[in-house]
Amino acid sequence: MKTFRLPDLGEGLQQAEISAWHVAENDEVAVDQPLVSVETEKAIVEIPSPRSGRIKRLLAKPGDLLSVGATLVEFADGADERPEAGTVVGRLDTEAPPARAAPAANDAGTPSRVRATPAVRALAQRLEVDLSIVTPTGPNDTITAKDIERVARILKDVGPLEMLRGVRRTMARSMAQAHEEVAPVTVNEDADLHAWWGGEQVLMLRLIRAIAAACKVEPALNAWYDSRAVGRRVLNAIHLGVAVDTPDGLFVPVLRDIGNRTPEDLRGGLERLRRDVLARTIPPEELRGYTFILSNFGTFGGRYANPIVQPPTVAILGAGRVRDEVVAVNGQPAVHPILPLSLTIDHRAVTGGEATRFLTAAVADLQST
Repeated sequence: MKTFRLPDLGEGLQQAEISAWHVAENDEVAVDQPLVSVETEKAIVEIPSPRSGRIKRLLAKPGDLLSVGATLVEFADGADERPEAGTVVGRLDTEAPPARAAPAANDAGTPSRVRATPAVRALAQRLEVDLSIVTPTGPNDTITAKDIERVARILKDVGPLEMLRGVRRTMARSMAQAHEEVAPVTVNEDADLHAWWGGEQVLMLRLIRAIAAACKVEPALNAWYDSRAVGRRVLNAIHLGVAVDTPDGLFVPVLRDIGNRTPEDLRGGLERLRRDVLARTIPPEELRGYTFILSNFGTFGGRYANPIVQPPTVAILGAGRVRDEVVAVNGQPAVHPILPLSLTIDHRAVTGGEATRFLTAAVADLQST
């Protein structure tokens, strides 16, 4: 019996979620015919068949999360293989399939050290209570039977556990990594947009221009930090990650080399990235390699925030909602549009002076014509 396993999809990805099958059991397929779509981190990838023949069994269903090497398909004997099968799209062999990976209890970085007696652990298992979410009240932070019963009563009033999949699963892992590694410091400032303000239409482009200008003043914020080597790499080209909110979760597509592109080119690039993200057709390589991140959360609301730096980058700029505010102009009150800004840095790699000089330069560019 020939089996086909989940291939190595590149870029160090170790897991994928089955999105949709394009074939059914007993179907006849041809070499390179679309077999299955899988979701890897933030992109949907189509996997072709490595051979022609009849599908005997599909060994995963939509929503299943598999590790690289897990068996996807069993083919009936006698089918023709692609000559180079196994070198690009995965292995096709007769070995016993590896066990399917189950989500680890500590998958998103939650501490897993708990203290509980065997009897309490058995009670938790019987009542379907995850020990990692229980606050211990016993001596030396030990979980007691009453703790388990208290959490079990609470869980009866909430919905069933919803496993995070796809984009939201990736977001949980990324945020846990950031919380574990980064030493964050956030600086806030306001920019008066009176000199050019005419509405939201060009705000995103002005924010991009301001980031490029500020990186020229303080290049240290356009960098990657290596926590193992305890060093940083200051980069010349600014590859801007633009946070895009969708019903599926947060995407961060990359707008390349923003310091050397025209406003028209940047506008077209932004529109294309947003369109591809919403259609879930954006290639995986366009979700990687950013050197600085912009979150324009003010589109939805909010004034200031504490944006999270995503390793290996060392800075993220958040823009809140523009508001009308009374300001003093030549000793007289006037109403101007004010943009609140929040800059978070990784203090392991960036000093407070570098952060404030960067933010001051960004504000100066936003306040110019």
